[in-house]
Amino acid sequence: MTGKPARPITPSAARRELEDLRSAINHHRREGLCSEIVEVVLPDKPLPRERWLTRSEAARLIWAAWRYREVQKGKETGRRSRRHVARFILVALYTGTRSSAVCGAALEPTVGRGWIDLDSGVFYRRAQGARETKKRQPPVKLPSRLLAHIRRWKDTGAAQSAVVEWNGEPVASVKKAFARTVIDAGLSTDVTPHILRHTCATWLMQARVDLWEAAGFLGMTVQQLEATYGHHHPEFQSEAAEALRRQKSDRNPVNKTERTPEKASKIVDFSRRAG
Repeated sequence: MTGKPARPITPSAARRELEDLRSAINHHRREGLCSEIVEVVLPDKPLPRERWLTRSEAARLIWAAWRYREVQKGKETGRRSRRHVARFILVALYTGTRSSAVCGAALEPTVGRGWIDLDSGVFYRRAQGARETKKRQPPVKLPSRLLAHIRRWKDTGAAQSAVVEWNGEPVASVKKAFARTVIDAGLSTDVTPHILRHTCATWLMQARVDLWEAAGFLGMTVQQLEATYGHHHPEFQSEAAEALRRQKSDRNPVNKTERTPEKASKIVDFSRRAG
């Protein structure tokens, strides 16, 4: 007991736990250790999140982490205790990598961890020795500016063995410090570390990046990318919209015939005779 109120479990977290339970039961049955079939009913998948950061919001978040000074006894100190969060944000935002892989990224080949090759500028996201899962983690080429940052962190000792370190030790999670940084930046509390991945995908679409290239960069299929983020692309449904515009402008020319005074008088005469 910590004395703190219990945090509510989100529908997504509950579904993941039920999926784990179902997998364990199925494995148990396949091994012949279970004589009964136990069915685990999963709730519907939640709708995909639409939240992503604008460039100005991302800048505010990074600066809030970088400039933060630790407060002790109500006074600010000289300790910059959230700069590891700023490094996390930069890597997650500009590679679209999930938070666990960013926190697990070493700067040298390490068993059980992914790593960043500072010579070639490639981030090997999947941990060495780990099997590939549905959450694909292919290598990703680092943007040149991000690579320059990471090299500088290594040279200055800010990141000695891992990209995200606190007091010289790798950090397993930045969830709590990230949440406090979000508040300091004046952003809504729905901004979570995973939002950085959504933001990266959205920015790639807005920049008109080829779908195949973007999907490979993010580690997802083209179908997943198009279904979730395709509407952010400037060319989204543009051909359909243009076809309808052309159809409207190319209507039957009979309806566009100019009505001159002479033609108008003929119409009136015809109407009178018909009456």
